[in-house]
Amino acid sequence: MQRRVRMVLLVAVLLASTPILLPSPAAAGRHPHHPCELTRRDGERIQHFSERLIRCAVGAYGPVRGGTTRAVCIARRESGLIPSASSPKGKYLGLYQHSATYWPWRFTTYTQPSWMLPSSALSGRSNAIVTVRMVRALGGWRRAGWPVKAC
Repeated sequence: MQRRVRMVLLVAVLLASTPILLPSPAAAGRHPHHPCELTRRDGERIQHFSERLIRCAVGAYGPVRGGTTRAVCIARRESGLIPSASSPKGKYLGLYQHSATYWPWRFTTYTQPSWMLPSSALSGRSNAIVTVRMVRALGGWRRAGWPVKAC
């Protein structure tokens, strides 16, 4: 009987500690060297992949007002969730249509060299991470320059 009680206690302790041993999806996105380094799945539409990048960025660097739902909605409105989107004259670039003029400063400000992110605004990963970090730092979407209308 005593052996059975010990076994039950051991199993209970192991089960209770399992969440501590396994990283959460958000923690995986917070990996200091390669945040949100996701791979596009076979047959995955670019829009779905962009949503996954945005979800990772919000999980790793949020919270942001409106959460992932608003972050995806704004990117859908800005670019159709196409990371390579640009305005007709190339003044605005990427998922969130960042100003091409301000992008280099924003990239430098809201990323770290050790992350080894592509510096292009047309990288969905970089654009999502910079945007979420910028929105959080500035206190919301509107303050960061994105109206929340219809989102």
